[in-house]
Amino acid sequence: MQHPVVIIGAGPIGLAAAANAAERGMDFVVLEAGAGAGSSVGEWAHVRLFSSWSELVDPAARRLLDAAGTWAAPDDGAYPTGGEWRSAYLQPLADVLGGVEGGSVRYHSRVVGVGRAGRDLMVDSGREGDPFAVHVEGPDGAERLLASAVVDASGTWTRPNPLGADGYPALGERENATRITYGIPDLADPAVAARYAGKHVAVAGKGASAQGVLVGLARLGRSEPRTRVSWLLRRPSVGDAFGGGDNDQLEQRGKLGQDAKAAASSGLVTDVTQFRTESVTAQVDGRLMITSTNGRQVVDVDEVIVVTGFRPDFEFLSEVRLDLDPALGAARVLADQIHPDHHSCGDVAPHGYKELTQPEGNLFLVGMKSYGRAPSFLAMTGYEQVRSVMAALDGDLEAAGRVELVLPETGVCNGAGAFDDADALAVVGAGGGCCGTTTAEPELITLGRPGQ
Repeated sequence: MQHPVVIIGAGPIGLAAAANAAERGMDFVVLEAGAGAGSSVGEWAHVRLFSSWSELVDPAARRLLDAAGTWAAPDDGAYPTGGEWRSAYLQPLADVLGGVEGGSVRYHSRVVGVGRAGRDLMVDSGREGDPFAVHVEGPDGAERLLASAVVDASGTWTRPNPLGADGYPALGERENATRITYGIPDLADPAVAARYAGKHVAVAGKGASAQGVLVGLARLGRSEPRTRVSWLLRRPSVGDAFGGGDNDQLEQRGKLGQDAKAAASSGLVTDVTQFRTESVTAQVDGRLMITSTNGRQVVDVDEVIVVTGFRPDFEFLSEVRLDLDPALGAARVLADQIHPDHHSCGDVAPHGYKELTQPEGNLFLVGMKSYGRAPSFLAMTGYEQVRSVMAALDGDLEAAGRVELVLPETGVCNGAGAFDDADALAVVGAGGGCCGTTTAEPELITLGRPGQ
């Protein structure tokens, strides 16, 4: 190829793409907005993953690290925290990749635009034959890089969903931002715990991250009995939110749901169902009142923790041609397999370049971003994606078309599409949920969801 493959994001999936490129002798450039590898992972460093090390290291990356001779491979059976994943694997991998001939890993380099060189979105003529123009804001200012292909592994971590039920921030959400946290706070940190200890905390969200928060707050409540939690749920009942338990082949995710169920039954937590937030208002005493679209209110709230998922950023891809599911923002071919209303997280067939191909040739969305707003992504799914994609870009369609992954079975998911119908929830949830069951210490989250 005349120009390198540009890989957006130095998270686990972006670095795996680079490792596969390096193994094939392909030139590549990894562009990372943060100061180091796995910058987004570093923001949830305290959270322990569901998957063991054996499922968290990309096969091509392992071969590259082993060959370098400087890597101490972790115990395959252990479950790392995000911080351990980053320090023991992601950064060492990025360091090795940065020294590969024809490869580079660049930090503080934010991609702000991707297009065809010399052609905007409307131009058809000659489009497929031209390289990509990747616009970057880096340490030395603006830059335009030419690329033979673009692999977008930028994830979704930087765009958390808001508290508001309409998909936009609730009225007053921005104005009261100092009382609102997005994601899982590190409640093992005394300074962070002090913010919530003995307070009335509203937790919005029902997935694994929300359950991790419930478990952490329940633990905090044992030492600070005045702590209380209002758990805001859009669905009419808690139902199968706690997942598949012993049926979950990701053992630690099953345990999370069980621990969260115990926390929710401890007396610390009050379930507030059929609650879709319309507004957040400061009371006279400075505490918050949260109002639902149906007029219900939760009052005297000291802090709000929002764990309602994430969404991809397509702004910098506005000049390339995409085919995305209109609801999820996922690669369209994947949508039926990953929609949280009617899929099992384990029934997503391993997939690669064919499913991820976009109308813009040689442009691939991989990792969390390929799933859009769907919450059930696993890192090993992303590793299979980029193995196939890089093989296809190298012209090795036989390898690209092979399936080299078996995913664990994780139960049936359901989500917002059924949240007004209790009967539908009971039927859909009969097989158990995919999003976990109880928490270990520290909290556990769905692998890959915090971003790549």
